[in-house]
Amino acid sequence: MMHANAIKRVIACHLAELMQKENISKTDMAKRMKTSRSSIDRLLDPRNESVTLQTLERAALALGK
Repeated sequence: MMHANAIKRVIACHLAELMQKENISKTDMAKRMKTSRSSIDRLLDPRNESVTLQTLERAALALGK
């Protein structure tokens, strides 16, 4: 489980960096993913372990990855 948590932290950091680089706000990201702003907060929280692989995939697609 420790390995999965480390991967989640890296992905959350990478997503936040991509959003900043592309000048995409959390609100814009939520619109792109058709979800709530609070969901984006959870997605970008490196300590939040409840984010699913499907959500991570949707985030990557929303950023064109």
